[in-house]
Parts: sequence; C-alpha cells; structure tokens
Amino acid sequence: MALALVLGLLVAVCCHPGGTVDEESPVQEEQDKAMQADRRRSFVPSNTRFALNLYKRMLEINTDDNIIFSPVSISTSVALLSLGAQGTTLAETMKGLKFSPTEISVEEIHRCFQHLVRTLNQPREQLQLSMGNAMFIREQLEVLASFVDDARALYAAQVVPTDFEQPAAAEQLINDFVSNETHGKISELISNLDQNTALILVNYIFLKAKWKTPFDPRDTMESRFDLSKSRSMQVPMMEVEDLTVPYLRDKVLSCTVVELEYLGNASALLILPDQGKMQKVEAELLPETLARWRNNLKPRFIDELYLPKFSISGSYELQSILPQMGIRKAFYIQSDLSGITTCHQLQVTQVVHRALLDVAEEGTEAAAATGIKLSNSSAILNPIIIRFDRPFLMKIHDTNSDTILFLAKVANPSQSQSS
Repeated sequence: MALALVLGLLVAVCCHPGGTVDEESPVQEEQDKAMQADRRRSFVPSNTRFALNLYKRMLEINTDDNIIFSPVSISTSVALLSLGAQGTTLAETMKGLKFSPTEISVEEIHRCFQHLVRTLNQPREQLQLSMGNAMFIREQLEVLASFVDDARALYAAQVVPTDFEQPAAAEQLINDFVSNETHGKISELISNLDQNTALILVNYIFLKAKWKTPFDPRDTMESRFDLSKSRSMQVPMMEVEDLTVPYLRDKVLSCTVVELEYLGNASALLILPDQGKMQKVEAELLPETLARWRNNLKPRFIDELYLPKFSISGSYELQSILPQMGIRKAFYIQSDLSGITTCHQLQVTQVVHRALLDVAEEGTEAAAATGIKLSNSSAILNPIIIRFDRPFLMKIHDTNSDTILFLAKVANPSQSQSS
C-alpha cells in the first residue's frame, strides 16, 4: 500500500505577531536543559548539513530560479517517518539526515526533535512561530500502538482517521487542515490521491515576524533589479537608513553578508554575492562557511540598505531528491516500515513540499515618525550603501533552537517557481 509523505509547509510573513501554544512544564524544561548541551553539539550541525545539502540538490534542478523551502519541516517529517522504519531502511534514513551513529543514537535523535518541536512552539510576545505534525491514517489500517504513541509523545503528532476510499473527500480533509494551520496561506497541498493510500504524514510550519528595524512604506519605490548581466526589471524596493547591524564583507567569496533581526529571537541572514559570483558562493555554502560568517559578523553602521519587497513560493516533489541524499530504501517495495504496521507492506510513493515567503515593510501596521539625520565626516566620506538589487540568498534562523527555519534564493522577486 502507498504511504505519501507530505513533507512540509512554510509561511514566513514579515509583519505582525500573535497566537499561543501550550507551555512546557517546569520538569520538562529542566529535562530539556539537561540534555541540550550534550546532544545539541551533534544534532544542530547535522540539521545544518542536511539543510545545505538539500539546497544544493534543489539547485541542480532550479539553477537560475527562485528556491524557497523549510529544511526543518522536511527533516522533522523524515524523522517522524523513521519512527516506523527498521533495519537498513532506518539506518539509511538517519544517514541521509546527516546523523552519525557514533555521535548520537536514534533514541537521542528523536529526543532532540521532541525538544526542537517544543522550542519552536514556545509562545513569544513579538513573534508567531508554530510547527506541527499530523498523520492521516486509513481507517482500515491496523497501525501499531507503539508508533502512534511515539509519534504523539515525541512529535506532538495529531492522528486523524481518514477514508481514503473516498479520495476527493480525503483530499479536502487534508487540505482544509493545512489551510487552517497556515492561516490560509497554503490552501492546496495535495491532489490526485488514490484508493491505495494508507497513510499521509503532514508537517506544517508557520512564521509571522516583525522586523526589529522596520522599513517605512513611504520610502518604498520602484527600482531596478538585475536578473543577470543582460536582463533587469523594476521591483518595489524598500529602504531603511542609518541602522547598525551585524555586517561582513567576505573578500574570499566576493559577497556581502548582513543580518537583519526580527523581534522575538529570530533573524534573517542576507547574502549578496557580487555580480557573477553567485555560483562561487553557492559552491561554498557549507556549515563551516556559515560558522565563519557568524563568528566574523560585526556591528556596523549602514547609511542605506535597499531590499526588494517580494513574495515567492515553491512546490517540490522530493521523491526524486531525497534518494540522491541517501534516503532510498523507504521508496522501494522492499522497504522495512514494519514499525508502522505489520499487516501491510508500505512504501513511500510521494513527498510533497510547498513553501511561501512574503517579505514586506511591516505588514498592515501604521506608524508615523520624524527623523533628523546627523552624520559624522567619516560617514560622509565613506558611506556604506547596500543594495539587494541582484540575486541574493536568505536564511531565516531561530536563535532559541539554533535552527535554520528556511533557506531561499531570490533570483526573481516577482516570480514564483515550482518543480
């Protein structure tokens, strides 16, 4: 029977906060703190390696197009699936997620994901961030209680009995769930279900954040964006003046790196390659490079920063990409997913990922301010002006969990891509 893994959704909207989730108990919080130091040393780098490796695989398909995806949504979904994997299928899946059995055990990996899900769902006053999992299970499928119990305990997964013999109704049920959890941003995740579907795993992640230093909508103007050396277009360009942000000029990779913070312990790392240097930067997009940037970013006064106002989306069929990363057995008829059910032979037949990223000035919030600019002589002589007026990379990072929430390549601010 078929098992479809619908691997994740991302909505990142730079605007307003809201929403709450259940808080951890004091005992859970202390347990999380106790395990965090030891396991995080292996868990976080593995998640980063997986994210960057996945980006490069997507890049092979979308060389000059926009890319937008949530690596944490995908890795969490695959890890949830692995609860039901055995033998070679399990070992291969963990290796594909970039975990080393000599550094961290399977049990510890699941505990780390449990901690990650809890951390991302902690209420924050200035930022709305939620991630969740759901399992839509065929009504007639005898699922092992151990799998359901672990999915609920470790991944906070909801269990929804589903009549897949009525494919249209099942599609509606799942898409309505997704739409509700993403506040209507992603309304049609799946289509073309068939009656052989046994189980669908869904992960969603929703982020709604507000810039620490907002852009004034009155300063947004149409401006040139260079798609390539020979092609350009007009896009709405946001502007902010006189700010101090973490900044780095990487002379080795010929790029400028700037970190813009959100309220509520999240930030966006913006990487602007020099003209013609995008491939050079992408080739060196490694955990070591991110660590070097993080360690060398220094607060710097920026006279003017220009960033496009954009909305991009992506649609990906990952069943062709994940096997390239070593996760193969789960897609074979001979896959061992006997930890889910012993009554049927299951295999993953489809992996769907949808993502959406909106970047704007400050949402619908209205504000008025008066600013008087005072500049010293050195600033006048050597102003720092940063224009994101050509393809650039964007990484949104949750500082509480040290996790990459999503990676994006903005090649064309006015165009959504699918693959």
